[in-house]
Amino acid sequence: MNEKFYSLPEEKQNRILNAGFRVFSQNSYKKSPMQEIANYAGISKSLLFHYFHNKKELYLFLWDRAADITLEYLTAYGCYEHGDLFEMMERGMKAKIRVMELYPAMTAFAIKAFYETDNEIRDGIQTSYRQHFDRKAHNTLAQLNPEDFIPGLDLAMMYRQMYLTSEGYLWEIQQQGGSLNAEMLERDFSCMLSFWKSIYLRKN
Repeated sequence: MNEKFYSLPEEKQNRILNAGFRVFSQNSYKKSPMQEIANYAGISKSLLFHYFHNKKELYLFLWDRAADITLEYLTAYGCYEHGDLFEMMERGMKAKIRVMELYPAMTAFAIKAFYETDNEIRDGIQTSYRQHFDRKAHNTLAQLNPEDFIPGLDLAMMYRQMYLTSEGYLWEIQQQGGSLNAEMLERDFSCMLSFWKSIYLRKN
């Protein structure tokens, strides 16, 4: 736990987080200047290094913090309180829309980090991602009743496909730039959910 960072007021923490998400989402790890992050955060570069010893520490901290923030909002929106997969996913999308409003570049950062090839941070990111995804998938799949779905369906494969499609959709939206249109996101995702229900759920 970074005690120096967490001793800051929440507003200042968020400025540093958003600055890091923004710069790292726009550049490769190697080409992301700490000075630019400090500028967006409204602090000096030396102060940024006071909170984080080097760029690698900041990058991995942002990756872990992005996962923690997402989990906090998924939990707050009751995503793990239902055995209905599609209800969980709908609540999850609403939670992620709220996260995108508060941390506009976080999703873009997380996806870019996943594909980062720099040897300095690649293995740490991939190990962390696999642990996070496996834990989330295990918790979700444990709540599902196979009888609700078409016979012989590979539930783990279905979940992975829907998860990656959802993440890819959020990435596509962020690449378009402009202000976040929460109403459009909810409408589009509702259409995806309806499609998945039509092909995966057992017909009564």
